[in-house]
Order: sequence, then C-alpha cells, then structure tokens
Amino acid sequence: MIKLIAFDLDNVLIDGEAIDEIGKLMGVESKISEITKKAMEGDLDFETSLNKRVALLKGASVEDIREVVFKIPFMEGAEETIAELKKRGYKIATITGSFEIIAERMKDTLGLDYAFSNILHEEEGKLTGQVSGPLVKGSKAEVLKEIMEMENIIAEETAAVGDGANDVSMLEEAGLGIAFNAKPVLKEKADVIVEKRDLKELLEIFPDENSELTAKSADEKPSEEEEKPSEEEATSEPEETTETVEEETTEPEKTTETVEEKAAEPEKTTETVEKETTEPEKTTETVEEETTEPEKTTETVEEETTEPEKTTETVEEKAAEPEESSEKEPAKDEKSSKDNKDDEEDKKDEKEKSEKPSPDVKAEPNPDAGKSFGELLSNKKELEKQLKVLTKERDDLNENAREFKKTRDELNASIKENLDKALKYRDERDQINKEVRKFKKLRDETNQELKKMEYASGRRDILKIQNEIDKIEKTIETKVLDMRKENELVKKVQDLSKTLSEMKEDEKVQTEATALKEVSEAHHAKVVEFSDKAQETHEKMLEYFKNIDEVRAKADTAHNTFIETREKASAKHEEVKAVLNEIRKKNKGLDKVKAKERNIESEKSKKKNMAEKEVAKDIFEKFKEGKKLSTEELRLLQKHNIV
Repeated sequence: MIKLIAFDLDNVLIDGEAIDEIGKLMGVESKISEITKKAMEGDLDFETSLNKRVALLKGASVEDIREVVFKIPFMEGAEETIAELKKRGYKIATITGSFEIIAERMKDTLGLDYAFSNILHEEEGKLTGQVSGPLVKGSKAEVLKEIMEMENIIAEETAAVGDGANDVSMLEEAGLGIAFNAKPVLKEKADVIVEKRDLKELLEIFPDENSELTAKSADEKPSEEEEKPSEEEATSEPEETTETVEEETTEPEKTTETVEEKAAEPEKTTETVEKETTEPEKTTETVEEETTEPEKTTETVEEETTEPEKTTETVEEKAAEPEESSEKEPAKDEKSSKDNKDDEEDKKDEKEKSEKPSPDVKAEPNPDAGKSFGELLSNKKELEKQLKVLTKERDDLNENAREFKKTRDELNASIKENLDKALKYRDERDQINKEVRKFKKLRDETNQELKKMEYASGRRDILKIQNEIDKIEKTIETKVLDMRKENELVKKVQDLSKTLSEMKEDEKVQTEATALKEVSEAHHAKVVEFSDKAQETHEKMLEYFKNIDEVRAKADTAHNTFIETREKASAKHEEVKAVLNEIRKKNKGLDKVKAKERNIESEKSKKKNMAEKEVAKDIFEKFKEGKKLSTEELRLLQKHNIV
C-alpha cells in the first residue's frame, strides 16, 4: 500500500519552470530555456545544466525574484489533489532541483510534509550566480531514500510523480512511478503515464484506503480463520517504534541567511548544516519493521511446544510417564483417551501413507526404527537437555538484542533532542539576521541622505579646500624648497584661505547633517551588535550539529550490534525448532512402542483367557458327571460365565 507520494515541482505542482521565469528578469530566458530543454530530454546532466543556468542569473534582485515566483500559477488541480491525498492519509513531498524560494512557498501553501530543493546564493540582495543543496550533485532517488528512512517505509510503499530526465532515478526507486505530461525519456521508465495536464487525474490512482477498509468490513464478514489471530500474532508483544523526525529533518534544507557583514564565511557553514542535518536520519533508522520481525522469528519455546501438545503430551509431562506405564495398567478413561490418540495416530499414519511418494521415489529411512522404548526415552531426555541449553542461549541473545535496541533508541532520542536545539538556534539566528538587515538598510539610507545634504550645504567644497590647504602647508614644513617654489605655495595657501573665508556652510543643514550622522552611527552600532549575536547563535547551532555526528556514530554501532545479535537469536531459534521437531518424533516413536507393547500384552491376556476357558469347560463337564468342585474351580467357572 502506498504511504508516501513524492512530486517534482516545475511543470508538475506548478505550471511552469521557475528558473525560466527568473531568467526573464535578466533577459536570458531563451538561453535558460535552451539549457533546460537539453536537461529535461537527458542530453545534458542536471548538475552542469543547473550551474550554467544559475550563472546566467548573477546580479538578479532577490526581491524581484520573490515577486516573479509567487506569480507562477499552480498546476491545474494541484491544490484540490494535494488536499484530498492528505485527507486520505498519504504523506506528500516535493523533491526538486528548483529553488527553496519557491519550494518553501509550496510547502506552506499546500501543507506538504517535506520539501527538498536547492539554494540560490545571494549577497546584499543580489544573486551571486552560485547554487548549493542536496540536488546539485545528489540524485532525487537519494533524497527519496532519506524520506523513506525517516518515515520507516520501504520502496514499495512510495510513489513518485515527475516529468523529465532528472526524475528518472526517483521513479526507478519508488514502488510506483508516474510520468505526468512527461518527456519520452521518462515515459519509458514509468509504470503509469498521465497525459492530461490535470493533477486530479492522480486521484484515480491513489484510492482512499480508509474508506475501502470501512466498506469491506461492512459488506464482508471475515471467516473464522481470518477472525482468529495466529498463534504468533496472539503471543508476540508489539515492539515500540522509535520516533521519526519528519518535519525537523526537512527544515535544515532551508536557506540560512548569515550575518550581512560576514557573508562569505557563513555560506560555507550553511552547506555543512544541510549536509549534516540530512544525514543523521539516514543512519538512525527507525526499526519498526526490524523490531517486529525478531518477535516473529524468535518466538519463545512455549509457543512452539503448544502445537505438539495436541497430539502428544508435553515434553515435561511425557518424560516421566513412560516408566509408569510400563509398570501400571492405565485406568479405563485413560485407556479410552489413549485409544482415541491411537486412532488419531492411525489416521495420521494413513494420511502419511497416502502422501508417500510413488515406489520409484525412495523414502528417507526412519532413524528411530527398531529402537526400544528405553532407547527412545533416553534419546528424548538428551534432546530435552539440549533444548534447555539452546533456549537459554536464545533468550540471552534476545535480552541482549533488547538492550542494544534500547541503547540505540536512546541515542536516536538524543539526536532528535540535539536537532531540535540546532533548529531552535537556527530560527533564532534567522530572526537576528532580519534585524541586521533592517538596521543595515536604515544605516545605508541615512548615509545616502547625509551625502545629499553635505553636497547641498557646500560642506563638501569647504572640506575639499581645507584638505588642500593642509596638504600644501605640510609640504612647506617637511620639504626643502627653493625660494621661488616656496613663495608660490605660500601664495596659493593665502588665496585658498581667502576663498575659504568667503564660503559659509548653511547652519540649518549642518545641524540636520550632524543629527543624521548620529542616527547613522546608532544604526551601525545595531548592525554590529546583532551581527555578533547572529554569529554567536550560528556557532551554537553548528555545535549541536557536531553533537549529532558524534551521537549518530554511537547509534550506528548500537544499531549494527542489535541487528547482528538479533540475527544470532534467530539462528539459535532455528536450532530450538529443530530440536523440538526431534522431540516430537521421539514422542511419536514412544507412543507407537507403547501401543505395540499394549497389543502384545493384550494378545497374551487373550491366550491366557482362552486356555483358562478350556480348563473351565473340562471342569464343568466333570461337574456334570458328579465331581465335586473346589473353591478355585468354582471361581474359574464364574469368571468365564459357565455357571
């Protein structure tokens, strides 16, 4: 049953290519469209095509891009289809080589569970022409596997919907691949092809499992066999599943803008964050399937021994019984139950004979054939000793496996805790960065106004003349000049001083400029203050991601040891089952020997009775002739109903 559906973004969830629309801002849409076409048809690898297209966007305004991408319409039926699929219980993801700026909009608007995309790098509100993210070098199949691990599902429980060559790996990985209005290269790989550009067509492919189950329970009454749980299901205890970090693991994929004044360094750390936050979930698998499986494969001995009890006594009860039965004649009711068991054994023997292969096929020899009751009982006791040892070994392994699982789950919980804290600091840093950008913008606007005011007040010219006077005076003081040259410089200083004395700065403008300068300095102080806070928070976030790596390594070790121990327990359980099977055979052999002994005793008793009856007849004939009878002879006649 499908549990997760992964969608491509461009031309699937939205009606258009985001990068083509952004290209129109820079007048390079035709070049980008040409590269996109080659990539979608499989003529150009995705990484190369993406880097080429993003390089063409260098210098584009981030604000303008936001306006453009928010105008791209949804694909026909996208909103209704996603809402209905989520209502039906499916998890929804978008895995796209497009950009976070549009993918996050889709996640928020449509209520997607996961959004994996790439990140456009920016500096001071402009694109740098660089891109990073999980889908630059990685494939969509790898991202789909990460989501599967987070959701604890297998490939057969996933579906993928795409339209181009870069979706091939995702469709091949998923249990169900759907080509939606796709290129030929993808149609060849798809299980289902949808030609109509309307996502509502998918609702026919993904039924409402809940409603179907309800209808089935109303219309069909399960048979007794279906209603009765199997012995395994009735006795096995449900394993707790480790919690998966669903939303948290996708969050780190978002662009984490860094402090404006330190833009270069945080760019590198952002990529580290992305890489580190996607990996922990990969190694800390939830073991829903794996933890339930050992309960099936490592059933307790008690479960196994309940089955042979239907035809023979339990191992423990039967161990002592054969010795008693050889000395004592069983009571009538015991004999009756034994006869019933013998009848059952006979029926089984007849069934086995009917199922025997043809004479041409040689039957396997019975190793217990010809063995006496004592030999079989001795063999059985040895097997019971062996069973006890094996059962203890298996139970010890199961206990060890549970301990390793517990350790692994505790480490997984620690990873989740570290991830939550890292994400908390990331969000806090992003909020601080908003303050940095706000005060930087205010500072820059104030500085621009200050420059305009200085030009308008004449202050710039006054400062320029004053600087020139200072420069000439310094030359006169520090250099050895001839008299003529020195006189020329002195004359120039006098002329400039005269000009300076005639220039007056507008006092009102000067006052306003001073006030603006103070405001600008205050804004700059805030920029520095918040930048430091943002950097400090960013380092705390990275510290928690580092902790995740360390805990993840321990969780890997615990998980691998758990799997190894569980496999050993399963193997040991197979040995337990084999010994139990041998004990069953010995029990069956003992029953047959006992039955044979009873038959022999019965024959002896019958012959004895017949001989006594003949003697009784002779005595009776003599009695009729007048012979007197002794007490013993009279009892003999009464025993055989002659008198």
